[in-house]
Amino acid sequence: MSEKTGNEAVLVALDFGEPGFLESLEELRELASSAKAKVLATVTGRRAFPDSATFAGSGKVEEVAAALAETGASLVVFNHELSAAQQRNLENRLKCRVIDRTSLILDIFSQRAKSFEGKLQVELAQLEHLSTRLIRGWTHLERQKGGIGLRGPGETQLETDRRLIGKRVKLLKERLKKLRQQREVQRRSRVRGHVTSVSIVGYTNAGKSTLFNALTRSDAYAANQLFATLDTTSRRMFVPNCGQVVLSDTVGFIRQLPHTLVASFCATLEETIHADLLLHVVDSSNPARDEQIREVNHVLAEIGADNVPQILVYNKIDINGQSAGLDRDEYGKIEKVRLSARTGEGLDLVRQCLGEFLGAHHDFEAGRLAAAFI
Repeated sequence: MSEKTGNEAVLVALDFGEPGFLESLEELRELASSAKAKVLATVTGRRAFPDSATFAGSGKVEEVAAALAETGASLVVFNHELSAAQQRNLENRLKCRVIDRTSLILDIFSQRAKSFEGKLQVELAQLEHLSTRLIRGWTHLERQKGGIGLRGPGETQLETDRRLIGKRVKLLKERLKKLRQQREVQRRSRVRGHVTSVSIVGYTNAGKSTLFNALTRSDAYAANQLFATLDTTSRRMFVPNCGQVVLSDTVGFIRQLPHTLVASFCATLEETIHADLLLHVVDSSNPARDEQIREVNHVLAEIGADNVPQILVYNKIDINGQSAGLDRDEYGKIEKVRLSARTGEGLDLVRQCLGEFLGAHHDFEAGRLAAAFI
């Protein structure tokens, strides 16, 4: 029998009748694997709405307890966001660690962050997530403040924890603000030099970094796993007849991406907000690709990048047997490209897209400047 590591897990996913349940469950398995958890059992079920005390209801909690006893797992991962009270109640009943999808994603980000800025952003997201749970977790003291037996270390500890977390959050925000200002100086320099900015966006594991490496001939980390890239990487690339372009590879998106992460990564995602064009990479071999496109556009709207022009890049055609090609809209503009970043088939079409966009973009800018002097 293999030695226990403490990361043996039971997954719990409940179907509330919303579309994409099976895809979301498969994502949870991939997230658990990315976090180095060993999945020993999966408990599923259907409910009309969450149970206020345990999210899953007493019967399903008993089923989870039986799975824990049978497998010897010591961790339960819910494919949902739990309140602090629900998490506490579940841990009391199951006698083991219970985490939700948000905590799992935060843990993966914590493992993967490599740059100084990335680590700051992850720590900020973790602390802000913790602070909300800390406050909710001590609500019984808040309601009875000053009661007999409650004017002791418990209440004092709560205030101490709040103050320490608050100080650290303030410090992290100040450091990230300075990094943001440095990035803004670099961006203004690019604007003055009339260098076009293109950001690669997309669902996690769609092949963004592989495409980035293929286009820029660089070696940014790329792997067949969720959230392989957390830190934005930018490189210059030359587009024939148009000149230099700054191409940026960004963190991937996922459904139910924690709001604390979106807020914390705003400094990094500003490259996307201020880009002239987005290359929206899609895993064309994934049956849930349309849902993934909607999720990415939802996050883009959340960060204020929904008005940036984008071209859909349907990647991984080598998996589903499609041929490389491009589609145009009714006005003749390229709106979709089919390629394989891994094999290189269709990469010339991306360069063609960039060339056409840059040509039109430069003509527009020239016309705008000419109009300004009239």
